[in-house]
Amino acid sequence: MWGRRSCTQHDRVTETLPGFHMSLLESVVVASAVALVTARWLPRRMRRPTAFSSSVVVLLSGVVLVWSSVRWQMVPVLAGAALVLPFAVAAELRARGGRPPRRARWWAALPASLVCLCLIAVGPAAAWALPVPVFPAPSGPFAVGTSVVQWTDADRPEDATPDEDDRRTVVVQLWYPARKSPADAQRAAYLGRTDREAGIVSDALADYVGMPGFLLDGLPRARTHAVVDAPVADGNGRFPVVLFSPGLGGVRTQNSAWAQELASHGYVVAALDHPYDSAAVVLADGRTIRTKVAATGDADRDEERAVKWTAIRAADLSFVLTQLNRVARGEIPGPVSGRMDTGRVAAAGHSLGGAAALQGVRQDDRFDAVIDLDGFPHDPDPTRFPQPVLALTQDLREDIDPDYIPRLARVLSLSGATSYRLTVPGAAHLTFTDAPLYLPPVESIVGSRGRTDGPRVTAAASLAFLNATLRERPGNLAAVLRAHGALTVHSPRGDT
Repeated sequence: MWGRRSCTQHDRVTETLPGFHMSLLESVVVASAVALVTARWLPRRMRRPTAFSSSVVVLLSGVVLVWSSVRWQMVPVLAGAALVLPFAVAAELRARGGRPPRRARWWAALPASLVCLCLIAVGPAAAWALPVPVFPAPSGPFAVGTSVVQWTDADRPEDATPDEDDRRTVVVQLWYPARKSPADAQRAAYLGRTDREAGIVSDALADYVGMPGFLLDGLPRARTHAVVDAPVADGNGRFPVVLFSPGLGGVRTQNSAWAQELASHGYVVAALDHPYDSAAVVLADGRTIRTKVAATGDADRDEERAVKWTAIRAADLSFVLTQLNRVARGEIPGPVSGRMDTGRVAAAGHSLGGAAALQGVRQDDRFDAVIDLDGFPHDPDPTRFPQPVLALTQDLREDIDPDYIPRLARVLSLSGATSYRLTVPGAAHLTFTDAPLYLPPVESIVGSRGRTDGPRVTAAASLAFLNATLRERPGNLAAVLRAHGALTVHSPRGDT
């Protein structure tokens, strides 16, 4: 299990400020670097104190920043300050000694100052484009706890390895309603149980999408709102369960904002890492399993492989539900033993994980509902199933993917319950994940809904659907969903 440590003063000054994309210490470095560059152009009486004070602040805060593991975004800031610092200090020391300061002509100094200011400006701009993710505070009445477990299915061989004795193993992260923790309780890291695991997963995600690893170095620094191994919420009530499968190459934590929001409203969320499919899975013994999945460029072959991966993921979901049943009965240990209601369970997933959720509920009637976050169905021969579906999709033009919506509509029409397809305006494929919190706000990558609106809409629509299907709360679900986009309702009698 994850360890705990108290929040220190160092943590507070290096933690990213909400809405600012830099920590307090980084902000001090940037401000003092700007002051150091501009000191040359101030009136004489202000020049010397500004140069000396900003030099001291740059040096001290820069040392602390480097000692605390500097982000790459701050490197150009420190470079800009380093270029100007010796000239600024030397000139003022010479003046202080009674000698006339040697200063470059203004027409020579101006370009140099502008170059240094541009270098410094790169830091905040890069921090804005690729920030340390700051997770929205969950809005529900419960605090959120989290824990990680690892289970091996003794009845299923691991098809990805030649070892006949190798059995399928999955890593599962749980988010659950918890008691309120002390203010100094250490919040869980975003990508792993340890800093090492978070770094491995971050590098693997960058490698999977073809990015240099350093560009995502903000991810291992991120902290969520969940507290590791926090005691489950008080009371005797039992919480419905939602299983989650990430996208192809994705990881169990890729929808942490969504999971925390559901947990704060009284759901247990269990998200899976799928070994040899997820970008990187770090096992309890320290071994790392990197993905062996990659597109071939051959559409028919890729679809054939996607069918296989979807079936494996669907089997993973069923296995994890079996294990959660055992936790609920107290047969195996778990942080929410006795508090999960495994008679009220939904399967959910993003992209390929959404396809796995759709296939899983058709194969396992223990699931009561399914949420598909922009997932293309891959079951080659779908059959009728009783569970209701909520499908969230981006607004795709037919010339981009003409098969997606017709195939999804066909699957939804096979449901024996009223199902819903919500097309979210301004959404892209990654809008339904945590990606808008830390990737550049480029419409083709994360959509046009801003940093937090995509995760907010995804969670709000999911929560409304789960409340209606797992808790049978009265209300007009269609009206709630329509507030978030264009809604198509699929009734057992046809589309409306």
